[in-house]
Amino acid sequence: MSTITIPTGFGYVGAALLGNIFLLLGQTLMVGRFRDRAGIKYPQLYAEKAEAEQSKDAFLFNCAQRAHQNTLESLPIVLILTLLGGLQYPVVVAAASGAWTISRISYSRGYVTGDPIQRTRGLSKLAYVGQLALLGSSVLTVVNLIQADL
Repeated sequence: MSTITIPTGFGYVGAALLGNIFLLLGQTLMVGRFRDRAGIKYPQLYAEKAEAEQSKDAFLFNCAQRAHQNTLESLPIVLILTLLGGLQYPVVVAAASGAWTISRISYSRGYVTGDPIQRTRGLSKLAYVGQLALLGSSVLTVVNLIQADL
């Protein structure tokens, strides 16, 4: 029977994962604020094209909603890689996951300026660095775990 030993420093991984929760809460509040301003009723996911063309608030709602949706699309990968890589490289993985979270804040803030190209400005490209570090750490962890079983 195998046991899992939580490595020293794994608390940082937990902190990084909690950071993602705060990111999502912030994005949810942001979307709600823009939804209210635009008057977009539930269950409508986005403002219709005509609504967004006629109302800046509706357009900004779509931007906020898209930023949140994009984060949700990437989050499962980030969570899995953070947990896997954190088993052997907790400090590196926590930093990489934190970098990804910070990049998503920058991405979201840029998106809701009303000029969607601004989503790629600032620290938003830090996401790629974070994801590559998470992927590399996770691959190394899995390889090490498989080799330990041989």
